[in-house]
Amino acid sequence: MKTKDWFAFIVLGLVWGSSFLWIKIAVQEVSPLMLVSLRLLFGILFLAVAWLFVRPRLPDQRGVWIALIILGFTNTAIPYVLITWGEQYIDSAVAAILNATTPLFTMLIAQFFLRDDRMTLLRFAGLLIGFTGIVVLVSRDLAGGLAQVTLAASASFRITNPANYLIILGQLAVLLASLLYAASSVFARRTTKGLSPVVVSLIPLLGADAVLWMTTYTVDDPFLLPETGLTWLAILWLGLLGTGLAFLLYFYLLHSVGPTRTTLVTYVFPIVGVILGVLILGERLDWNLVLGCALVVSSIILVNSRTGEKTVP
Repeated sequence: MKTKDWFAFIVLGLVWGSSFLWIKIAVQEVSPLMLVSLRLLFGILFLAVAWLFVRPRLPDQRGVWIALIILGFTNTAIPYVLITWGEQYIDSAVAAILNATTPLFTMLIAQFFLRDDRMTLLRFAGLLIGFTGIVVLVSRDLAGGLAQVTLAASASFRITNPANYLIILGQLAVLLASLLYAASSVFARRTTKGLSPVVVSLIPLLGADAVLWMTTYTVDDPFLLPETGLTWLAILWLGLLGTGLAFLLYFYLLHSVGPTRTTLVTYVFPIVGVILGVLILGERLDWNLVLGCALVVSSIILVNSRTGEKTVP
């Protein structure tokens, strides 16, 4: 990747990596639907300002407009709601690992639908190394989540306990969101070439958020807006940076380096979360952090290396 690609990748990883913290904060007060509706609204405001400065050309083909509308739901509304809902019932460490399957899904899907982002032995090895690094990074906190999964799968699971089902459903929700992200990245790569990142970011959000507000008003009972300043701060962060700025960087990278390398940014999320825990929350610095970060960084470098690549048929 070029220097500007690396810069965009790092900033995107920092912004999206810290978003899990803000989601946890906001969802304590508002419903997942309300959170996502407000998040997209502030993302739209950010992108509308960017539109005024860039003045991008609108697509002139009906098929492109349809593709943008589809992306609004498959790449934004649905996965955002799934992850936000799922994090109510599962540990953030488990959610991070499940979300980190995105580049693995992307690599497999791209193998069948893209000619310029094919699977190679080097990429495959790099992705597996990175995934191992993520498991190492969150292994301290994963124990509780795995214990919940073991309980759900054990004989005691036969006892009627709604909490067990919610844990499994929460994990499946995050996993489905990762699959949608992967498929959407390949779909966007094929259908939005030549369009400004502002166009590809803003237009999908407009349709998706309109539907989300109608759904939120219908489903949420009572229909409540946030009241605390901390929740509003979390939503502003998630909307302006975690959606508006992040999507500009995401779609820029998507067409610059391809979907597999772009979705590799999900490997950065646990690193950001662990580092924030050490610096802000005073959590301990141990071998998990050092080894896990080393594996993830090695994975990112390996996947972006162009030496020794052999395309998998």
